[in-house]
Amino acid sequence: MLSAAHDILSHQRAPGNQSHVDPGPTPTPHNSSSRFDCNPVSTAAVLLADILPTLVIKLLAPLGLHLLPYSPRVFVSGVCAAGSFILVAFSHSVGTSLCGVVLASISSGLGEITFLSLTAFYPRAVIAWWSSGTGGAGLLGALSYLGLTQAGLSPQHTLLSMLGIPALMLASYFFLLTSPGPQDPGGEEEAETAARQPLISSEAPELKPDYSPNLSLQERWTVFKGLLWHIIPLVVVYFAEYFINQGLFELLFFRNTSLSHAQQYRWYQMLYQAGVFASRSSLRCCRIRFTWALALLQCLNLAFLLVDVWFSFLPSIYLVFLIILYEGLLGGAAYVNTFHNIALETSDEHREFAMAAACISDTLGISLSGLLALPLHDFLCHLS
Repeated sequence: MLSAAHDILSHQRAPGNQSHVDPGPTPTPHNSSSRFDCNPVSTAAVLLADILPTLVIKLLAPLGLHLLPYSPRVFVSGVCAAGSFILVAFSHSVGTSLCGVVLASISSGLGEITFLSLTAFYPRAVIAWWSSGTGGAGLLGALSYLGLTQAGLSPQHTLLSMLGIPALMLASYFFLLTSPGPQDPGGEEEAETAARQPLISSEAPELKPDYSPNLSLQERWTVFKGLLWHIIPLVVVYFAEYFINQGLFELLFFRNTSLSHAQQYRWYQMLYQAGVFASRSSLRCCRIRFTWALALLQCLNLAFLLVDVWFSFLPSIYLVFLIILYEGLLGGAAYVNTFHNIALETSDEHREFAMAAACISDTLGISLSGLLALPLHDFLCHLS
């Protein structure tokens, strides 16, 4: 949805067109006199629609949402994901498209707290694979949208082609993923345990063996305070990188290239996700204890690109490509190392709650960045 943000805001389908051959979207007038080639609305609007429902879900998680059974949560997540693709694909207006983005946000937020909580019942190494999977999902989403639209497929047909992904998620959870069984969730070994059955025929995750999820409010608050050392740097990292992604990407417009403005935006998103995927998959070879350093480096990235937006001193889009790849590397490293450090430092009885509570870090940072990116977009576009 974030890769499609520029298309969602700069185009809307003509409502009278019901032909089998989609002639493509009808463009909304741009501010062609602006050096930024601004959309009437910042792509941060899509970001907010994509993140605020997730923020609400994650705020509810520490209050008891994480105690609900896993299987219904996964099912709702899959249905919302499919609904988001369909709603945006057949939308005739930006408002309806944003409602579809909200469905995607519900799917993402509910899915993230569900699966991160579930990692508490598996060997600790599962966190590295989960993080790699989320990085791969971002790269697959951005790369598939870029590739299919570059190949000539309309945004509508590109979105509809993604409907197999929610089905694959549901199938992999109910038929492929195995029950955690009696193993020690804190162990590093990934040896297979005997008689592990698919989740569809096992209630082990719902029973939560050897765990005491009924923590008092005082215990939850104590655990949450202990997580702040990990949460705050991740909030800062995600604030800086999504301020860049949804506040500055569309303003980093180069006219001296063969790529259109929409294509430039898609390339930015794809390269960012490539960096995220690489670093989220790096835990086995590179572990970072002090994630504050990553927060500082990401803030320097933001400051540098903000100055470039104002003064336009970078001569080539390829330099921006490298910076964005580096930005993704920092963001992915912060994510995977934060959750790995939390898994190492929390006790068995607190780990499930801690993983669900820490989920709010990236979402809070992204929400704050979206709120600030909207007025920045309006200011710069009217100024230019």
